[in-house]
Amino acid sequence: MKSTRECPRESAYSMPAARPARAILWRIEGFSLKKRSLVLFQRDDCHLCDLALDVLAQAQAPEFESVFIDGDTLLEERYGVRVPVLRDEASDVELEWPFDEGQLREWLARN
Repeated sequence: MKSTRECPRESAYSMPAARPARAILWRIEGFSLKKRSLVLFQRDDCHLCDLALDVLAQAQAPEFESVFIDGDTLLEERYGVRVPVLRDEASDVELEWPFDEGQLREWLARN
């Protein structure tokens, strides 16, 4: 008599079964799976930088790092009077001021 072995069924928590559902969930909620590293370059006592922070809050932007360029020669040369500048380190793309909530959301969706 031939012995038959039953293959164990995949549980709902196994990776092959869970992966497509997670991908669909991410797509539905509009999230991106790529890692994003946002940096806001700004100056101390900068009114425009404060406005940019307000726009980031209104748009519910993902977490970002604030970098103050004051006293850093290289950053001052690069960003100088352009601050505030939001940079996506992962895609090497920058968004310069002025920007509003809608423009910020579009930029985040593209990058």
